[in-house]
This record gives sequence, C-alpha cells and structure tokens, in this order.
Amino acid sequence: MKSNWCGAVTGLFAVLSSQTVIAQAYPVKPVRLVLGFAPGGSTDVVARLLARKLTEKVGQSFVVENRSGAAGNIASQLVARSAPDGYTLLYITSTAAVNVSLYANLPFSLVEDFAAVSPVCAIPSILSIHPSLPPKTVKEFIALAKARPGEIAYASAGNGSATHLASELFKTLAQIDILQVPYQGSGPAMIGLLGGHVQMQFVFNASQVAANAKIGKLRPLALTSQQRLPSMPELPTMQEAGVKNYEAIVWNGIVAPAGTPREIVLQLNAQTAQAMKELTPALTEIGAYAMAATPEQFAGFIKSEVGKWAGVVKRAGARAE
Repeated sequence: MKSNWCGAVTGLFAVLSSQTVIAQAYPVKPVRLVLGFAPGGSTDVVARLLARKLTEKVGQSFVVENRSGAAGNIASQLVARSAPDGYTLLYITSTAAVNVSLYANLPFSLVEDFAAVSPVCAIPSILSIHPSLPPKTVKEFIALAKARPGEIAYASAGNGSATHLASELFKTLAQIDILQVPYQGSGPAMIGLLGGHVQMQFVFNASQVAANAKIGKLRPLALTSQQRLPSMPELPTMQEAGVKNYEAIVWNGIVAPAGTPREIVLQLNAQTAQAMKELTPALTEIGAYAMAATPEQFAGFIKSEVGKWAGVVKRAGARAE
C-alpha cells in the first residue's frame, strides 16, 4: 500500500511539473482569439484593444479572428473542437448564454465544452424614451405604462436580441404590458425611436444616447448595470430607480476549450485582468467598464447567466430566426 501511494505521489508531481513547464513556455507561437461577430462593432473593438495589450505584455501575437454567423455559434463550435493547448481561445459575449435557450440542439455545451478564463468588460444599455412622452423618471414611466397597458411600443434589434430580452426582463420585473416592434438591427431600431414610431428602447450605446439627449431627440431614464457610468454620472441604475434585481448588460469574456491546462488558464486570467485595467480610459469612451474575476467565479457567472436568460427567453417566446 505504501509503495503504491508513493508511486501515485511521484506520478502526480510528474504531471504537475510537466504542466508547469507548459505554462512557463506558453505562449511560444501566436494565439488565436476567435470572435463570432463581424469586424467594426463594439465587441470587435474591445477584442482588438485587448489583443494588442496582451501582445505587448506576452511578447507573442494575439490575433483576433472574426468567424461571424449564427449569433456566434459558428465560432463557438470551432473553438470547442480545437486542441486544448491555449492557442485557440474564444472571445464570447452574453449572447452565448442566451443562445443556450434560443437555439435547439447546439453542437456544443457552453458549460461543459469550455474552460472559463476571464471576464473582459460589460456594456450596459440605457432605458431611453421618446421626448413626446411626459415621464422624467423610471417610476413615472412605469406608472404611465400601467395606465396605458398594451399601448406603449418598444424597439428591439430583433427577436432574441439583447435589446429584446432587456425589454422583456423590464416588462416582467416592472409588471407592465408593453409591445415589441422588432427591427433588423440596432441602427434601424434607433431610427424608429428617434422618429417617434416607437416610444421606448434599451440602447447599448452610451455615446449615441448622450448625443441625442443633448439635442432633445430622446430622454434617458436609467442604466441597466449595477454601477453608474463615469461618462454619464447623473444617470441612475435601474435598481436605484426602483426596479429591484434588474441587470441587463452585454458582457465580454474569454473561454478556452475544456481541458486547457489550469496553469495556462490562470496565466491568461491574470494577464487579461491587468490589460483591461490599463484599458479603462478607452472603455469609458465607449460606455463600458472592465470586469475581473477568477476562472471559477467567471464559470459560476456564466452558469447564472444561462439560467437567468433561459427564463426570459421562455416567457418572451423567443426563438432563433
């Protein structure tokens, strides 16, 4: 028994030593950061800022590879089937957590086929209304919606989009009856709001909201995050405005194929957290803020997001288009 135990310990040290060598040597070649969306959007911008920072810190290139399609599922499947060596990573957003309920029979499991590495940042939306409506606060808007059930329409970027689900979560927690008008994207949805064709929208672009509020084309009421934005310090959060337990952010993060050595995961986690801290000024400009957590905390967060949005998707009757 004793000799078997010693042999097991010797084997364990051998495994740990080999993993340490792997981590010390990592990376020795370029790292792919696969993103499931097209170039140009806010997610792509942040991913490229992060990749540049990581390249500077590590001395090896981190290259963003856009594999758009199926709301990020094509990129997810590609990375899930990649070697778990730290050289192919997935840059995901909160869309991945929603897709678990939105799509039937996904060819991968977000929870089981990936190792959580690190959160990156959060982009809150802003509850914005057309200035033709009288409310100046969220409480006043809720009172108006309750007095006019089924009459107030909100713009979404399409069924199952972040704007749609943020609105449906608000509808449930505020106990109001508002109607969705789905558009083909956030740009057309914003045009609908500014033109007065709809009366409300959750807008995931703080600078756009600020610019239109300044000229009186819309009225921002509250943020959907749990903290205020430095760029709009006067704007309360939804919870501060009285809608308890409300949070609807577009979060970004990094995951790796399941089985990626823990030492590499921890190394990437620390480097990502430091990089995002240094990118705070750039994030403030686009209305975002950095997130930081251990891999275990991030894994727990992903699971909680999957559960949270599953309920919203079910109540909204949303399906992938």
